[in-house]
Amino acid sequence: MVTRNLFDQKPSGSGEFCGRTRREFLWQSGGGFMSVALASMLGHGFFSSQTKAADGLSSFGAPRSLEEPHFRPRAKNVIFLYMYGGPSQIDTFDYKPALRGMDNKTVPVATKGRSGIRDVGRVVEPRWQFRRYGQSGQYVSTLFPHLSGCVDDIAFLKSMTADSPLHGSAMLQMNTGRILSGSPSMGSWINYGLGSVNENLPGFVVMLDPRGGPISGAKNWSSGYMPASLQGSVIRSTGTPILNLHPREGVSRELQRGVLDAIESYNRTHLETRSFNSNLASRIASYELAFRMQSEAPEATDVERESEKTQEMYGLRRPETAYFGRQCLIARRLVERGVRFVQLFSGGAHANSTWDAHDDIVSNHEARAMETDQPVAGLIRDLKQRGMLDETLIIWGGEFGRQPIAEYEKGTGRDHNSYGFTMWMAGGGVKSGQSIGETDELGNAAVRDPFHVKNLHATVLHLLGVDPNRLTYFHRGLEEKLVGPEEAEPIWPVIA
Repeated sequence: MVTRNLFDQKPSGSGEFCGRTRREFLWQSGGGFMSVALASMLGHGFFSSQTKAADGLSSFGAPRSLEEPHFRPRAKNVIFLYMYGGPSQIDTFDYKPALRGMDNKTVPVATKGRSGIRDVGRVVEPRWQFRRYGQSGQYVSTLFPHLSGCVDDIAFLKSMTADSPLHGSAMLQMNTGRILSGSPSMGSWINYGLGSVNENLPGFVVMLDPRGGPISGAKNWSSGYMPASLQGSVIRSTGTPILNLHPREGVSRELQRGVLDAIESYNRTHLETRSFNSNLASRIASYELAFRMQSEAPEATDVERESEKTQEMYGLRRPETAYFGRQCLIARRLVERGVRFVQLFSGGAHANSTWDAHDDIVSNHEARAMETDQPVAGLIRDLKQRGMLDETLIIWGGEFGRQPIAEYEKGTGRDHNSYGFTMWMAGGGVKSGQSIGETDELGNAAVRDPFHVKNLHATVLHLLGVDPNRLTYFHRGLEEKLVGPEEAEPIWPVIA
């Protein structure tokens, strides 16, 4: 019988074990022993102070304990008002007087959208008038009669860009920083870096449109390769906030506590030989979190505790604004109780119930704006009157914008546009009452101070006191970051 040395080389593809030479073995072993000695001299805290690595030493509890920010934070919480489908910048906040009188004219304009790449197109004029509002004189479309009164608290980012003109990949990039699935969402990164303030509520909450969830679904609030405890918790704004949260009738809290303690003991024994499994550890921790949430989650989402004046401010007494208004009010109640990141989706599962105006820009945007205008304005005013706006960062926007030209031969529908679109921020250290960046005269592409999605993410982290280029997670041999492998600068003009 012939035996082979474990360290003998074999050609790749030979079908037999391909090992290492003795020389390689001794070289790598020596380097490894030196690394162990160096790590011992540096101490355990050295590496943790440089990066947040998945070293297997940290417990995968939920929620995470509070972590120290890199520098003094300007904001404590984030509310992301996500307009799913892509609102049209030139019909909302990006005033383009050059488009007036050009309706149906054919112009040369480079576009890339769902319908592919084109060089010319038929202009669709904005269907709403623009007026100046506030002491800052910011232009806002008549689509937003309520929000226009809040412009002095808002900073408009009019030169945003993204990498994809398709909903699925563009949404993933806006929410996770990548156009491919599998990466943690922004809410997960924030809770990973800063931890949870309230042990009785999730640190990351998502509320969906009652007409359905967005394309790509839970990938938009997934924790990706991070522990599962950092993923977004979907709650409902009406009825029971979280399904199956309460025990069955006749089961006392004492009995439930005893059952959970017994399950916890068995689960911990099972976990001892599987400490690498973050999903298992997070599921174990979720039982305890759910038990604590039974008392606080219903109270946190009970908007009937609010005054009649407050409910009217959010539009809860109007059928067209009641649902999104309730979500905005719950978002305020959640951040008031320490929830780090709350994301609200305006837009259901189908094009006509989202901001995705491919056929008729008028009927589409009027419906979506009517649903959200008063609730969003109410949220800003309510946070401000409570002294919470300075520590709560509000983000408004979708995955991209829309083109200034028609998508089809007839009609007013617009295709997707990732070359230049508008988002806005308010509160939480934002220098308000200004517009930053600029698109061309047709509103098609960013031409002055273009900012990428990663710059938006870097800005959010910076306002929360986190260096976007130092917040990393070690995964498959790489120090992953929300902002990507290269360093990303925040949008400095928006920071007060």
